[in-house]
Amino acid sequence: MDLEIRHLRALAAIADSGSLSRAATVLGISQPSLTTLLQRVERAVGGRLFERSRTGMAPTALGERVLRRTRPLLAELTAISADLAGPGEVGAVRIGSVHMECVTVLYEHLDQALPEAEVTFTVEPSCTELVQSLVRDGLDLAVLAVSEGQDVPIAPELGHRVVVPRVPVFVALSAEHRLAKAAEISLAELADEAWINPPGPEDGALASFRAAARRAGFTPRIRFEVPSGGGRGLIAAARAVQLVEPTSPGVPGIAVRPLVGDPMRMRLSLVWHRHRIGRDQVDRAYRAVASVYTRYALASPAFRPWWERHREVHPLVE
Repeated sequence: MDLEIRHLRALAAIADSGSLSRAATVLGISQPSLTTLLQRVERAVGGRLFERSRTGMAPTALGERVLRRTRPLLAELTAISADLAGPGEVGAVRIGSVHMECVTVLYEHLDQALPEAEVTFTVEPSCTELVQSLVRDGLDLAVLAVSEGQDVPIAPELGHRVVVPRVPVFVALSAEHRLAKAAEISLAELADEAWINPPGPEDGALASFRAAARRAGFTPRIRFEVPSGGGRGLIAAARAVQLVEPTSPGVPGIAVRPLVGDPMRMRLSLVWHRHRIGRDQVDRAYRAVASVYTRYALASPAFRPWWERHREVHPLVE
């Protein structure tokens, strides 16, 4: 079997991530497919390229030799692609974002910030799916919100810039709930509630929620799986509660409240493909995202006090 570019990219991804599962996520393929590919490459080169350990996948001596030859080739191919295509030369910029209350205004600001391009916009609750779409050439730039302590692997060809290093996770509950008028709510006080599954559970949001609930002394009863925004009827009817992004407004029948001690937090980031969008475009997109999010934070009665107390997290908007 002759080695192909996809084989070399797979080896680099495994070495960079230290894990077959994370490398598969970066490459946008299943873990069994990546395992099969690695086995074929190892048969072709005549030996094992990686060893499993407690800390993950580590290259063998043969693996190190192959990677030393692989990385310059991949770097040269990347440079050739960049020279031929040139960032920002296409007539469209494809942007994706996790679901936030500000997505409509965010699209408008990004459209204004990139007047030379036709901006298309996709809302996707999964950060993992957004990153995979960047790798697969489905998107050029994406806005992510990743749970603190969790990780979505970023491929080497992607750039990454933090917009807000941490924002708290709030809770949405019925306006008739016994805790709806509280200034903030302890997570333990919600131990008996029925919960809507957090969006993007494979990104670590569900793991973070379960860990926070465990620290609060209970196991959450996750009763509902609904699309982003689709659970409002359940919440208003006092059938469920849900973790929400803190700029979420209290709509009629629903109250949004902070959780005592910020037991769960997220990181808001901008990720882009280095060879499909120019640095100047990234800078303008960053300013647009930072400006819109700051505006919504200050407009939220529930979020504004937290935002003003934590000035160290504010994005720098030129």
